[in-house]
Amino acid sequence: MSSWKGKTRGGLAGYRFFIFLLKYPGLKFSYFFLRLVVLYFVLFAPKARNPIYWYFRNIHYFGPLKSVRYLFKNFYALGKVLLDKVALLSGFSARFTFDFEGEKYLHQMASEEGGFLIGAHIGNWEIAGQLLERIDTKVHILMVEAEHERIKALLDNVMVKKKIDIIAMKDDLSHLIEIKKALDNNEIVALHGDRFVEGAKTITGKLMGREALFPFGPFFLALKYNRPVTFVSAVKETDTHYHFYATRPRKYSWPKDPAGRKKQQEKILADYTSEMERILKKYPEQWFNYYYFWDIPNN
Repeated sequence: MSSWKGKTRGGLAGYRFFIFLLKYPGLKFSYFFLRLVVLYFVLFAPKARNPIYWYFRNIHYFGPLKSVRYLFKNFYALGKVLLDKVALLSGFSARFTFDFEGEKYLHQMASEEGGFLIGAHIGNWEIAGQLLERIDTKVHILMVEAEHERIKALLDNVMVKKKIDIIAMKDDLSHLIEIKKALDNNEIVALHGDRFVEGAKTITGKLMGREALFPFGPFFLALKYNRPVTFVSAVKETDTHYHFYATRPRKYSWPKDPAGRKKQQEKILADYTSEMERILKKYPEQWFNYYYFWDIPNN
């Protein structure tokens, strides 16, 4: 079983380049330029290309030609999502519209005791959190420190809306103190539940009919703090329109007996993967995990 290596292609230089394109040529030109980038990745980035092609062939059961077409769509969608994220966080003039399905649930969480938003690397749900300014609480996004600390510093310099805070996951576990502080203030903590780095504790679940490993941490936090949990995503439907999804908040307990804890772990993971599966079936090209996520015999 493969794990995520803790680093996404592009990094800081990619974000700087995107900011330059957005600031000068503009978003439409940036989208056009992305086609060249997509062609490069399809031809010369097998480590990213091969797992996604496998995903279309073996998870969605697309034929070879359709899988290649969706491979292009996937890389193009990723580039546009990254551009949109920088544009929105940086206050550029690009105008986006949203459908907020389940927004009332986030208002409910904000007015009561806060809680967790657990998403996946599907679409672009982080920017939806940036735009939900009418929800009266602060949103904290948990990120892996090795991947995002320098990017966080870069975006802090250009970010114009400060209602979002980034919490970096650290080896000394000090991020747990920040999470508890946020929950004590009835604020919202947003995190992903579909990636783990090598050596991290995992749990096994089934997604799209195949078993895969998921990080234990996000689901443990939700169980430990017994706060409401909603599973969220924001998928791109047109160049300027996103659809945000949030499920009804649920609480999951942390029983004292091992059998009870195991049952609750299985329940929260099953609820999470059920929502992921629903979104992936509607938007298969917006899956952005560029490694072999599912267990692959002889791979």
